[in-house]
Amino acid sequence: MPQSRLTMDVSGSIDVTDPAMVSNAVLAIFQRRYPGFDFSLIERLYKDFAALYRGELEGFFACDTGYHDIQHVLDVSLAMARLIDGYDASQPEVDQLGPELALIGLIVVLFHDSGYIRRKGETGIQHGAEYTKVHVSRSAQFMAEYLPSVNRGDIVELTGKLVHFTGYEFSPDQIELDNDKQRVVGSMAGTADVIAQMADPAYLEKCRDHLYPEFQLGGMTRQQLDDGTEQVVYASAEDLLLKTPSFIKSTITQRLDGHFKGLYHYVAPHFGGRNLYMEALENNCRHLETLIAENDLSLLSGASLRP
Repeated sequence: MPQSRLTMDVSGSIDVTDPAMVSNAVLAIFQRRYPGFDFSLIERLYKDFAALYRGELEGFFACDTGYHDIQHVLDVSLAMARLIDGYDASQPEVDQLGPELALIGLIVVLFHDSGYIRRKGETGIQHGAEYTKVHVSRSAQFMAEYLPSVNRGDIVELTGKLVHFTGYEFSPDQIELDNDKQRVVGSMAGTADVIAQMADPAYLEKCRDHLYPEFQLGGMTRQQLDDGTEQVVYASAEDLLLKTPSFIKSTITQRLDGHFKGLYHYVAPHFGGRNLYMEALENNCRHLETLIAENDLSLLSGASLRP
């Protein structure tokens, strides 16, 4: 697969390694959907996000997680804008999210993985992946510190709740919100996080080369049982891939259709009827199932994506 294809979104039109390109695309979506609303903050948000991930924000190291990297977040933010656009295009005016919640949702996904970024002065941590189990709470903390600097301290409490829809520290049902529209935004954030990464054309290779090492560092490859014994969850990168088809299917059932109420369907109205994310996600799953069924380990032992 050409390297350029690996940096493009599911439509093949936007380079999701380019913060400025994604920022412009998201801004265009929101301006078309909500004409007259002041979205000038979006450019600043993307610039600050890029500075954080590149290690240019004071007090922070650059992102060192190869899976949860700048491309992943840019991809998720684009998916979020498309979900919101498709949703509001499909709702009567009284049920639409509107521009303010759209902006809040974008902020949540832009910084939903900021908790992986190591802070200067923290001791005992050598790699951001070591924060895997608590990264969502750390992301909420980052937003609480950052948002007042862009005059949006008023949404700190809400974003701190909504970001937990992207993680596993709390069940979405446990998150207390003021109204159903806020819950839709949170569920969209969780949805965008899932569909963008699983639709990535390099999703399988990234699981092998980057996600498994992150899981190792984050203590996710083994699980402590109640009786004090330890259970192996993923024995190797190959084992993770062998278990990925069932993980994809359970995620669709339990999270996308379950907790998040099938909101992924609203991508289709944005694209004029096709759900490019779910098509790509399902293609990835079928491809891996075929390789496993044929005992074809060419993918599992092929060229690494590591730079």
